[in-house]
Amino acid sequence: MLLRFFRGAGPGEILLIFLTCIGVWMSAFINPHLSASFQYDTNPMPLYGLLKHIIGENALYGVVFSFVLVLMMSFLIVNFNTSHFFINERTFLPAAIYVLLTGLFPHYQLLNPVLPASLFLMIAIRRIMDAYRKSGTAFNFFDASILIGTGSLFYANLVWFEVLVIVGIAILRTGNIKELIISIIGFATPALLTLGIYYAAGKDIFSLPELLNYNLFARTGEYYFSRLAIIGLFLLGLMILVSLIHLLSLINNKKIKSRKTFTELIWALVVSFVVYFALPSASVELIWLAGIPISYILAHYFIFSRKKLFPELFFAALFIIIVLMQIWYLK
Repeated sequence: MLLRFFRGAGPGEILLIFLTCIGVWMSAFINPHLSASFQYDTNPMPLYGLLKHIIGENALYGVVFSFVLVLMMSFLIVNFNTSHFFINERTFLPAAIYVLLTGLFPHYQLLNPVLPASLFLMIAIRRIMDAYRKSGTAFNFFDASILIGTGSLFYANLVWFEVLVIVGIAILRTGNIKELIISIIGFATPALLTLGIYYAAGKDIFSLPELLNYNLFARTGEYYFSRLAIIGLFLLGLMILVSLIHLLSLINNKKIKSRKTFTELIWALVVSFVVYFALPSASVELIWLAGIPISYILAHYFIFSRKKLFPELFFAALFIIIVLMQIWYLK
């Protein structure tokens, strides 16, 4: 029953998602805090350092800013499916799922570099898929690479998602070396511009590579998983596995563009998992990035599964666990 309230695409669903977002972030508004235990806070990347300077030491301002970014992400997530229509149903459900995922780790509901980076990743994925059936050289990959390169100046581990541009070229084009080259140039452009600004400002230009290396490979602060978080992650992992199997069983029956879009999203999920398990600098903050493909993959299963009881139970259980985590965090 709960799932049905979020499946539509009308004004009522928009209001429901907004109220859900407020509820999911309520603990952050009541108990705002600053974080200094992660390597991206102690030695921030240039754009995140600038953002921290603008926000200042007011924790509530950081929470409000992050909350607004979540609302923006919700709009972009819905708009991507509306424009490309790869789920084959107009629905706000992916946005609702993303909003719920942002409440899975209340400790990260504060100013952090991953949320602004996720905006750049979402727009980059859209630019990649906009290259579908474009004749001649598509500069979409150049744009996507610039977006990922810029996002990495907030959160360094976004650099690994440049793989999605290469995957996009592979699945959408026919071996166009020129597009690969210009995508590499686009990816390097934000870093080169930052080096130019460093030089003009009299700063040590070698400090940027050192900063990048630190943010990519230094060990971040440990995250303590509560029992409730472990249960939530187990449930989410089970939901992802079931949804992926369901999607892969149907993917060959989909239209070419839908199939390629889901392939790109699956790669985004794979990169997220590899980065999390392979790099000491990555922690559960990756949920902001992995949440993008997860939202679409789960929404597809919830909408098209023939056994309606399981999606209802999965969604309701996830909703309840996240509500309980918010209550527990306030204690």
